[in-house]
Amino acid sequence: MALLLPGELAWYVTGRFYERSDQSLADYGYFLHLAGIEADLFRGEPSESTAHFTFAAEPFTPRSGVSNGSLSLGRDPVGDFSVYLQQEPAGDFNDPLSFARGQRIATFRRVNIVVGTTLDVAGPGKPQPLLSSNVFSARLLISDPFEFAGRRYDLRHQIGKGVTQFGTAAAAALPADETPKDYVSAVAFSGSALALIGS
Repeated sequence: MALLLPGELAWYVTGRFYERSDQSLADYGYFLHLAGIEADLFRGEPSESTAHFTFAAEPFTPRSGVSNGSLSLGRDPVGDFSVYLQQEPAGDFNDPLSFARGQRIATFRRVNIVVGTTLDVAGPGKPQPLLSSNVFSARLLISDPFEFAGRRYDLRHQIGKGVTQFGTAAAAALPADETPKDYVSAVAFSGSALALIGS
């Protein structure tokens, strides 16, 4: 399995940020693309319920943000997230912990704060969010070999030392009926990551 070239796309994900009443956050979701996997990542039409590769973050509490004109800059602390292989897909956005099932095949640690930017514009009564983005780098801590669709893989060989991910999130939270009962809000997002290649 050839190692990715510097700057080559390592993965593409989609998921949701979930907030609890204590203001802690965590994100869960699944992979639309994962470099080096030479088989379909889904059992059927692509969706959270058919995804073989999922991810789950350890909950964290955001730090106080910074404002600069119409930009609101969030600062999320260093933390870990893991990648899972679900031979029997079972992801469900109404049950966020369902994305942390199956075989854990890798764990990453964000090595710097996650800077998230929200663009607001003046609207009737108060500013309205238009766009939210974030970026972070994460180093690969643990990588366990795994078998999928008759082949053996190891993310350490496929991705290298880690990733830098660029994310885009919805400007508004999902409706209350799409938010699990143990959470106060849920926001959809997508992210693309470049491989960290180095000696």
